[in-house]
Amino acid sequence: MKFGVKQYRKPMLALAIPIIIQNLIDSTISSTDVIMLNFVGQDAISAVSLAANFSSIIFMVYYGLGTGITMLGAQYYGKGDIKAIRVVHGIALRLSLIVSALFAAGAFFIPRHMMYIFTKDENLIALGASYLRYMGIAYICWGVIEIFLSSMRCVGRVKTSMFLNLMAFGINIVLNATFIFGLFGAPKLGVAGVALGTALSRVAELIGCIIVSLYSKDIHIDLKMMFVKNKVLFSDFRKMAMPALINDIIWGLAFSMYSVILGHLGSDAVAANSLVSVVRNFGSIMCFAMASGGTIYLGQVMGEGRIDEAADVAKELMFLTIASAAIGSVIIAAASPFVMMFADLTDTAMGYLKYMLMINVYYIFGGAVNTTLIAGVFRAGGDSKYGMKVDVIDMWCYAVPLGFLSAFVLKLPVMWVYFLLCTDEFVKWPWVLRHYRSGKWIKNITREDWDK
Repeated sequence: MKFGVKQYRKPMLALAIPIIIQNLIDSTISSTDVIMLNFVGQDAISAVSLAANFSSIIFMVYYGLGTGITMLGAQYYGKGDIKAIRVVHGIALRLSLIVSALFAAGAFFIPRHMMYIFTKDENLIALGASYLRYMGIAYICWGVIEIFLSSMRCVGRVKTSMFLNLMAFGINIVLNATFIFGLFGAPKLGVAGVALGTALSRVAELIGCIIVSLYSKDIHIDLKMMFVKNKVLFSDFRKMAMPALINDIIWGLAFSMYSVILGHLGSDAVAANSLVSVVRNFGSIMCFAMASGGTIYLGQVMGEGRIDEAADVAKELMFLTIASAAIGSVIIAAASPFVMMFADLTDTAMGYLKYMLMINVYYIFGGAVNTTLIAGVFRAGGDSKYGMKVDVIDMWCYAVPLGFLSAFVLKLPVMWVYFLLCTDEFVKWPWVLRHYRSGKWIKNITREDWDK
């Protein structure tokens, strides 16, 4: 039976809108930190920006594991099998806590060595190390939170995730201001205050997740599920989630290499890129939310056995993504004059900032299309290997080598290096779009006898 494409818009938006609000909250937290640190100094902004790369990397791990939950969970939810989702949640939680513990140990015991990866500036290393020591607490909590919220989203409970993030946002803003500036009699910690405020807000969010879990009818934070052995679902999770996890880690590490390149080009480039990242994140909010919401719905459709509708759902998702990218582009362009007006950077950094903002007005389209297809449409049908191959080749055989070559061999000006790095998303388009049109990603990946 054929259906009009537009009929899928409402259910996708119902899932995407709470995720938009949630992503807006996350981006607002990051931008508020940068705004507050702007009053502390340019080195404070640069140090936190570099140290936060570890948060980006660990988030990619959580995102990859969450993708495994979404790929299997959304389809099993469409099939009506909650028990399978709980087993998959336990598998992901076990892996998440292992990774969280490793990053937390590094943050507690060798924070300076971690900072050496990104910069040789001793002042930035000292500031970044003070930030990382507190973030170790946040990493542990974050590992549980992200897996639980991914499971909640795959069963359609996106509003719960949104409210928990909203609570954490309020706590984070108040605590960050308190510890950065020493309000209400608290110690004035500067850069370390950002991490302490973030860590305490994660603790509060974890408590909120536990409370929600106690009253949930389907998804729970049950540590015992980490030890449940199921060869069939573990094999499915490994085959689908591991390529996604590797993909996201490789992508995150490659993107961190961009920071390494810019970090060795000077504090001005790092500070400008820090502010640009905040603006780009705001512009990308709708794009990534559409990808997430659409992926959940697309997975549910295929899990219900409505395979003939999958291509039409994906078409509507692509339409919404491109429309969202256009809105995001306008947001970046409109915000740029205000960012330039209020930024307190050196003249050199301000020059970088102006052109970086201009580049991101169009760069957002590249990321939006690739994220929706690679991390959304393909994975909804259990196809995570193709995107992994494309990203590995693009990032590590093209973008990162090009960045190092242009910066340290050809010694091109900073803005030329940045421009070349920002070609990475568009280079992938021909291969990604061809795979999308082939329809090879359309599959029902659920099993009837997984618990036997």
